[in-house]
Amino acid sequence: MQSPAVDTMDKYNENLTDVKEIFRKGDLRAIPKPLLKWYDNNRRILPWREQPTPYRVWVSEIMLQQTRVEAVKPYFQRFMDTLPDIAALAEAPEETLLKLWEGLGYYNRVRNLQKAAIQIMEDYAGIMPDSYEELLKLKGIGSYTAGAVSSIAYGKPNPAVDGNVLRVIARIRKDDRCISEDKVKKAVEKDLWEVIPKDRPGDFNQAMMELGAVVCVPNGQPKCDLCPVRCFCQAGLHGTMEKFPVKAPKKPRVVEERTVLVIQDGSCTAIRKRPPKGLLAGLYELPNTEGYLNREEALEYVKELGAEPLYIEELPDARHIFSHIEWRMKAYRIRVSSLEQTHAPGILFADKKESERNYAIPSAFGAYEKYM
Repeated sequence: MQSPAVDTMDKYNENLTDVKEIFRKGDLRAIPKPLLKWYDNNRRILPWREQPTPYRVWVSEIMLQQTRVEAVKPYFQRFMDTLPDIAALAEAPEETLLKLWEGLGYYNRVRNLQKAAIQIMEDYAGIMPDSYEELLKLKGIGSYTAGAVSSIAYGKPNPAVDGNVLRVIARIRKDDRCISEDKVKKAVEKDLWEVIPKDRPGDFNQAMMELGAVVCVPNGQPKCDLCPVRCFCQAGLHGTMEKFPVKAPKKPRVVEERTVLVIQDGSCTAIRKRPPKGLLAGLYELPNTEGYLNREEALEYVKELGAEPLYIEELPDARHIFSHIEWRMKAYRIRVSSLEQTHAPGILFADKKESERNYAIPSAFGAYEKYM
């Protein structure tokens, strides 16, 4: 008959084998406890974390898509001050929405926010649904945002997998699958569903995102000495962090040459509204055209608008990078006798204060706004 001491030692060895296997495979079961302890001691103080209502969490998550946290902070506060709830968002004029979003880019995000707010008012009596499945029915909400809102605001154990989380998981597991593929994201979501703590799902999701944002960083050397799960990280243990995650190569951007015209009559500058569809849809811009114009061509362009040019000054070149297009711009500032003579359709005349107050001019023209 085997003694109790031997039986206990056998169980200990079995447990030790399990732990070693967890370390070897980068098993996600080992993550929650040390990760949450680290998060409790190191999480950043952010305005949307102080009052994590469904509306505040939702707006912040949409703003944070492809935008740095520090850049979002003032936008978030201004948005909340102006549109404090779902009803206000649903009823806001488009000009107000675009002005509040000016500079954040990806303006369809705020348009979809409003469409979803209208859905909530009409279909959910003005209350944001707490179900992951119902959240997915709202315009502009995908699996990541549905997971973030349901877990952070409602305490539902749904994972929120963004680029930060995919990077962390890929390094922990030394996973060479391409994170650009939707099937890989879905597989990671499925795995995290099995380990997300039922008592702290929102904190777990935020801790994963925080870890990726400030420790397991992209495009450089991760701060492995600060990582709470470094002893489980296979890429870290093998010194191959820079090889993960694996991404599909980016398509080369299309380069477009443009000429921008700052047309002024002293106090006012000419602006116009872009078409309702396409790049920068519905926003205001400085008059511009494809290709590079020389001085004579620029003056002729202004004459065709019905204005009489008095003076032309060349401005510094600039460029702006969109996700798939790069604008390379040259520009002129042209003084005219009177903008009131301009007969081109869609041209407006605004002074600097009026423009700042009423018209959303995208950051693509940021290099020339100071001349307005």
